[in-house]
Amino acid sequence: MNMGRHQRAESAGLVSFLCSAIISGVGMMLYMDYASAIWQVSMRRFMVCAAFVACCGVVSFIVGYVHRSRVVSATPGLLGPLRRGIEILALSIVYAATLFLTSFMLFSLANSTMGTSLFTDYIPALTAAFSGISGYITFVQAELMDAKTLASLLPLFIVSGVITASMTTNDPNWFRNNFSQLGDRTTFAARMFNATLIVGGVCVIIISYFAISELIATYRVRFDNPDVLRTIHVGYKIPRFYFRIGALTVLLLLSGLCFIGIGLFRYTPHPLIHNVFARGLPCIMGLLLISLPWLAPQLSRTMYVVSDIALLAAAIAGISWIMGHNTLTNVEALAGMLFLGWFIVFSRQIAAIESDRIQRQLVQRNTGITNDFELEQAVRNDEQLVFESSLQGPLRPSHHQE
Repeated sequence: MNMGRHQRAESAGLVSFLCSAIISGVGMMLYMDYASAIWQVSMRRFMVCAAFVACCGVVSFIVGYVHRSRVVSATPGLLGPLRRGIEILALSIVYAATLFLTSFMLFSLANSTMGTSLFTDYIPALTAAFSGISGYITFVQAELMDAKTLASLLPLFIVSGVITASMTTNDPNWFRNNFSQLGDRTTFAARMFNATLIVGGVCVIIISYFAISELIATYRVRFDNPDVLRTIHVGYKIPRFYFRIGALTVLLLLSGLCFIGIGLFRYTPHPLIHNVFARGLPCIMGLLLISLPWLAPQLSRTMYVVSDIALLAAAIAGISWIMGHNTLTNVEALAGMLFLGWFIVFSRQIAAIESDRIQRQLVQRNTGITNDFELEQAVRNDEQLVFESSLQGPLRPSHHQE
């Protein structure tokens, strides 16, 4: 039986699961048997476990993404492979950081729950299980990669890093001041928190690159080919499109750089530089949310309403802190969650634009329709046919066929 793309991806993901689980399980058993005593300390042992999980996930992702790029991409010359290489490097950073911090947090939680003496016996098995799961997920996601998939990783990564840092810190009163106090030391927890912010900023920049690339690609298709259906409420030629997309790129880039700056420059040795990034971030976020209808008119009106609501909620929390009814830690946590939530919705909106573009191109290629309204009707009919087929199950062959 010939398997389709999705079924092949799932089958290859299972192979990746088995290989990752066996390699990491055996590797962790050898490590626990032969590593020196100083590397058998719980935190270092968990770092090695998380490294196994991250390495298996990244290798599986690279294999899957290279296979997908070789099948999908047809760009001649050196530009295509060079771009794929940059994308692989950037996405590997996102996956490595996410898998490392998430698995480290899970190992720490399990150790706290079960106790060190009991948990030690389960470390190789859990490492194999986590590595297998990461290998399976990353391979399948690499085959079906889009901005929606990438954006879903960011909050998981940030939350895992912050929770791990707050659980391992030796300052139980850090939350009474602000999040900067959590990273204002040279302890393991502080370094974990600062590293989370730095890599989180890098992830914001990387995901923004893919989102902006899709907006540009969609605009080029619609503008260069007058036969392609235009976006609803948006004309073929958006006035000053490249100026708008440039401004959107700069704001997203600056927001990522602010995260990097906050983690890179701690408050105690660099109070001025730290405050520039820490106080500049909400200003950039506010400007981005306010100007979003002008920067990206391709998005839905609901997205603009959600952006305004997020900005209003952050403003109310800030005013409450100024009046003494709230703590700065709560305001920072709310603003961070709102930005991450908005960033997820923003990326999913762009991924939806990409899916609609691909669907319209396929319908137009199969039907040859060039009229806007006829093409829109054909797309709806195609969606209805897919929906009805999913309800009725596979079509049965006719009894008249031999």
